[in-house]
Amino acid sequence: MSDLSPPPELAPIRSRHRRFATARTIAALVLREMSTRYGRTPGGYLWTVLEPLAAILFLSLGFSLMFRNPALGNSFLLFYATGYMPFETYMTLSRTCRHAIGFSRPLLRYPAVTWADAVLARVLLNGLTTVLNSVLLIGGILLIVDTQTILAPAPAIIAFALAILLGLGIGSINAVLTTFFPVWDIIWSVVNRPLFIASGIFFLYDNMPKFAQEILWYNPLIHIVGLARQGFYPTYAADYVSVPYVVFLSLGLTTLGFLLLGRYHREMVNF
Repeated sequence: MSDLSPPPELAPIRSRHRRFATARTIAALVLREMSTRYGRTPGGYLWTVLEPLAAILFLSLGFSLMFRNPALGNSFLLFYATGYMPFETYMTLSRTCRHAIGFSRPLLRYPAVTWADAVLARVLLNGLTTVLNSVLLIGGILLIVDTQTILAPAPAIIAFALAILLGLGIGSINAVLTTFFPVWDIIWSVVNRPLFIASGIFFLYDNMPKFAQEILWYNPLIHIVGLARQGFYPTYAADYVSVPYVVFLSLGLTTLGFLLLGRYHREMVNF
């Protein structure tokens, strides 16, 4: 009986072909989501900028009526933007990754499209979108308002990368749980709401009572927001921030989420 397997020298070519096919699939999924989400809505992409801008303006106006100065610097707009946008990045990634399988379910029935393609396409599109929005909003504030800020980009870049990774981990786990236990979607929404208050958007971790700090420290978003603010306030030293804690937690959640998706993605597509 003859050996029908391809010659060994063709293996690198097949490997490159698979990588190119995956890249083309992810690009096609990204374009599909862009046309679906932004192409059918009046205003399209503009709403992704206007929504966080409206939230930041509302926060700035409301708190400026109660306080003379923000907790850092001289600009309410910059203070709340540097807290809100990293949090919004996490929220967007966790939400879109949670619905990645359902959004691409018809295409996942084809062998060429995998669950990893669907998840990575959403991470790529929504991660780049939220980062671009953050650059536009915070950059606009720095141009318009005299904030006297000396930028240190590295902490801010790390903070947004961690927000994307944390959102990917939470979203991938919730994608499995919400498919088989629909009530989990409601439970998670209720549990997740307090994070808007407990993630340092409105306050500084350093100004909280000791007992509150001991609890809040375990919230990874408090580290992400503090790290982001270090990039815009040169005199602010967020000594409580632990990048390894957020990295290991996010990687652990992402690994668990991907293991669950790898095991149950077929059942999720046919559920």
